[in-house]
Amino acid sequence: MRDDDGSAALEFIVVGVILLVPLVYLVLTLGAVQEQTLGAEAAARHTARAMGQAPDAVAAAARGDAILTGVIEEYGMDPASVQVSIACTPASASCPAPGATVVVTVSTRVSLPFVPQVFGLDRVAAIPVEAVAAQKMSRVWGSG
Repeated sequence: MRDDDGSAALEFIVVGVILLVPLVYLVLTLGAVQEQTLGAEAAARHTARAMGQAPDAVAAAARGDAILTGVIEEYGMDPASVQVSIACTPASASCPAPGATVVVTVSTRVSLPFVPQVFGLDRVAAIPVEAVAAQKMSRVWGSG
């Protein structure tokens, strides 16, 4: 007969650490991805809406830039990793244009927590996130 006093506590600690560490890392990763996803979606939606409510193209560009800056700052996104593209359908010489639909696409990459910046691992271990929003411009937009 062996003396097993105290081994159950040790087994619970070892098994608990083995199960708890990956679970905590998963929660941290999902939280970071969710934050960046919400930020990209808010940036695209609010930028498209601000452009649609602007009186002309100059105001639309200024409002869009202000919205993007605010959302990027609010959600803690890396400004260097955020790419924004604005397109109109149907395509025209100027975008935004009266009667067109403005499509704003915001994309970024979410770096995984605790991944070191050695050998480019932080760029390889990143999750791409993209959001698209559309806003219909008025047919009389920019005319007055």
